Amino acid sequence: MSGFFERLDPILKLLPEVRRPETTPTLKTRLIYSALALILFFAMGQVALIGLTGESEVQSEALQTILASDIGSLITVGIGPIVLASIILQLLVGGGFLKIDLSIPENKARFTAAQKLLAIILSFFEGAAFLGFGVQGVGFLTAAPGMFLFVVLQIAVGSIILMYLDELVSKWGIGSGIGLFIAGGVSQGFFWQVFRPADAFGSAGRIFTIGQALLEGNAYQAFVGFLPIIFVLLIFLVIVFAEGMHVNIPIAMGQTGAGGRFPVKLLYVSNMPVILAAALFANIQLWAAITQSIPVANTITSGLAWATSYPQVGGGFSLLEGLLTLGITSSTGMEVLQALVYILLLVGACVVFGRFWIELGGQGSKAVSEQLDRSGMSIPGFRRDPRIMQKVLDRYIPHVTILGSIFVGLLAGLSDITTASLVSGTGVLLTVGIVYRLYEELAKAQLMDLHPALKGFFGEK
Repeated sequence: MSGFFERLDPILKLLPEVRRPETTPTLKTRLIYSALALILFFAMGQVALIGLTGESEVQSEALQTILASDIGSLITVGIGPIVLASIILQLLVGGGFLKIDLSIPENKARFTAAQKLLAIILSFFEGAAFLGFGVQGVGFLTAAPGMFLFVVLQIAVGSIILMYLDELVSKWGIGSGIGLFIAGGVSQGFFWQVFRPADAFGSAGRIFTIGQALLEGNAYQAFVGFLPIIFVLLIFLVIVFAEGMHVNIPIAMGQTGAGGRFPVKLLYVSNMPVILAAALFANIQLWAAITQSIPVANTITSGLAWATSYPQVGGGFSLLEGLLTLGITSSTGMEVLQALVYILLLVGACVVFGRFWIELGGQGSKAVSEQLDRSGMSIPGFRRDPRIMQKVLDRYIPHVTILGSIFVGLLAGLSDITTASLVSGTGVLLTVGIVYRLYEELAKAQLMDLHPALKGFFGEK
């Protein structure tokens, strides 16, 4: 399999790509490109697919939150193919099934192009999967007679456009397009659920229902209704606080031995394990929907779907609201059990994915020690040797990776059972992390705009 990527070269060269700017764009330019990509993302979410039957509006909030999708629109599969292609190729390379040295720039470009090719293939596959591969009553959507291929084409084109918007933001904008789309989708859903005006059936946003409860003198109901908003704010504060928690490893730089520090943050692993675990859970929900008419497979997938989804009480309230309103009943007791299983599986999956991601993403002790050594750095009091540096880093990075993975998994799980009536807790966790990193990127870009000489220090042109 060593020449697998080389054999794909004739195809990979045909794939269009967004040209990288010759010099780093100004902050204003980067903000404009990011804003344009976000506006296009929202616009695509308003374009309904042509060729669906009226009975095909089945929704899955968890799936849509994680995949930045809107089922029934051009972004039906969202960023799903992009994320799945990344997971598959990284696991194949990390597991040694595909041999490629990603430290060589040509190989890295080849790997990126292969990832893009796989994402395009998966766009069509997932489009067909959402339609149950054309089988009536299977999947999230149902195509009208004779419209199956046309609907799949629309879904795939929407996903491919998102893939290039992600590339555009990565090269010309701020942060990553994937993060921007997830944060945009979650924020839109949160503000809509809180502030939406009353519809024809009298259903209004949370802030209006709280006001109505207060006017009726029902302070307890207003308090219960306000709890999800409080928990969203709490999650925001906890994440911001955790972002500042770190261990500083002393390092010496260059021939002079000038002192410095290498910070290992509690969230060293970032929120990536939650993204991967949630994407896995979302795919289990998808396969449960696809196999619902297959007797044995349905038993297995529906069981897995139950264990990997957070409970909601009364069809829309979070578990916390249900317990405060209904108390402990046989129904809420089962939902508490489901919540415990869900959190346990989520934390376990985050730990596994966290370990994988650190190694595959070049953030493990060995990779970091080699990077520091190439930069002329060493540990004070030790001779300059990457193996010694690795031993020192081994005291921190593996443990912090597991602790950080447990932390984000636990926080995502607890968020899901407290804020689910407004927005997915996992989505809130991801959004806060994304926005925090966006803030750091903005601060760095502003600094480079004010002091262009710093571009070289940050590795920019």
